[in-house]
Amino acid sequence: MTTQATSVGSSGASRSFLSRQLRSTASFIRQLIERPLSFLGTVIVLFFLFLAIAGPSIAPYDFDERIRDGERKAIITYELAPPLYPAQYAQFFGDSGRVGRDITRGELIEREAPSLQHPFGIDKDNRDVFSRIIWGAREIIILPGVATAISVFLGTCIGLAIGFYGGWIDEVVSRGLDSLLSIPALVLALVMLGTIGPSNTGLVIVVVLLYTPIVTRVIRSATLNLRDLGYVEAARLRGENGFYILFREILPGVLPALTVEAALRFSYAIFLIASLGFLGLGVQPPSPDWGRMVDEARGEISRSPWALWAPSAAIAVLVIGVNLMADGLRRIFRYEGSKAG
Repeated sequence: MTTQATSVGSSGASRSFLSRQLRSTASFIRQLIERPLSFLGTVIVLFFLFLAIAGPSIAPYDFDERIRDGERKAIITYELAPPLYPAQYAQFFGDSGRVGRDITRGELIEREAPSLQHPFGIDKDNRDVFSRIIWGAREIIILPGVATAISVFLGTCIGLAIGFYGGWIDEVVSRGLDSLLSIPALVLALVMLGTIGPSNTGLVIVVVLLYTPIVTRVIRSATLNLRDLGYVEAARLRGENGFYILFREILPGVLPALTVEAALRFSYAIFLIASLGFLGLGVQPPSPDWGRMVDEARGEISRSPWALWAPSAAIAVLVIGVNLMADGLRRIFRYEGSKAG
């Protein structure tokens, strides 16, 4: 009889917990929808996440596939261009914008403009830019995501420990992190990647070294605000060990700040890895890194600007989406905290 009562009580508690979680999730989604910009940012992030997962299956072409062999020859005249445009932009208006004369070399080249078959046009190597954007979403999501996850994990563990225990350990670790943060991020990245060589592993290490100290400072500050509260003192009086207090009592209280900080670090990691790709120290060829695509297309901006605009716009839209989502999370957690208070 006692066993049955215990089983029924346990089942009821599980259902009650699940019900609370469902209500909390529904409330969170409702608040997110009520903030249009934050909801838009979340949709953007989910869209790029979908591209990262399903991209290879839906891309029309392989990321390094040449659409055609060689260059088709054709002749246009610059008289077709409107007089408001300089002569070097005339190729955008002759023969449906597909062919133009390269006046710097005096030869005919092909630059196919965006069309239904190639929404973002074709780059100088006759590769479909739209397919390369889709394939590149995997690199620009996975590498920053992995690096951010490691940074958040390490920063959380270190921040909780030094914030809770304090003393000389806090002083030593905090001063060491301040010294690391005093070095400009891009300079540190260039020095490290120049030393160990550009690779995916090197990129992850760079992001972890740059962003772990920042996450640590945020979590340390939040821990200092919580460690003297009543429920933490009650856990100490019960004789709970430090590990229990850190991860069962304090960690739930810093989760709002941690979630927002993780989203912000993710957006900065995307921008940093794209910047390193532009400098030639990011994801190496033949992988379709968006930053490298910008670098490869900048020399052709007068003839095929779409090959430059597409990856640049993709980077900007993704970073803006993550920032909008992070702002929404911050507002929601602030509202929940004020309601609980």
